[in-house]
Amino acid sequence: MKIVLVQIVLIAAVVAVAARLFRSRGERSQAVRRIGLLLFAAFAVVTILFPRTWTALANSLGVGRGADLVLYALVVAFLSSTVTTYLRFRDMETRYTRLARRIALDEAGAPPPGAGTGAADVAGPRT
Repeated sequence: MKIVLVQIVLIAAVVAVAARLFRSRGERSQAVRRIGLLLFAAFAVVTILFPRTWTALANSLGVGRGADLVLYALVVAFLSSTVTTYLRFRDMETRYTRLARRIALDEAGAPPPGAGTGAADVAGPRT
């Protein structure tokens, strides 16, 4: 097995990206995402070291070339990433809308929706 310079550069890039994502905090540091990232990085390294694997897999699946199979896999990965990003942004938009409504109600002095009729509610709005 002869390792070419481009393989070393690609492996270094995969490791650098994986290391960068591990340093992030918040939701990105969840265990499931880390395991998925490790699996993807390992898969990328194996693919870089053994590029003929894609051709053999493509031939067994009835696809002409390994490059075509890689393209198909990347299209699926891109679509799943797009859907995930869309859902995440939609959730954030809903949160921001609720937050903006809450701030507007608090600044207006009106009781929040669903609040009971306590003594403060009877006294009227704050000035």
